[in-house]
Amino acid sequence: MHWDVKTVKPLPEYRLYVEIEDGRRGIFDMKPYLERGVFRELKDERYFRRVGILYGAVTWPHEQDIAPETLLAEMMPVHDTRQSQV
Repeated sequence: MHWDVKTVKPLPEYRLYVEIEDGRRGIFDMKPYLERGVFRELKDERYFRRVGILYGAVTWPHEQDIAPETLLAEMMPVHDTRQSQV
């Protein structure tokens, strides 16, 4: 689908660099979610870095995931891939 994530990379300070199938790229900040329920486990930076993609969604091994509509609504657009290293 056009909203499927094709690339996800963990960044410092609990941020994620994501690329969507339709060409959009951005940075998603997970910090606001780290005190909520199942996302608390992501405070462990080693575990946070285990982020991956399952069926086009950003996920972690213990079944945490980000709803595609949340990801798209809240990610900060990146137009230059060099900015993804910020």
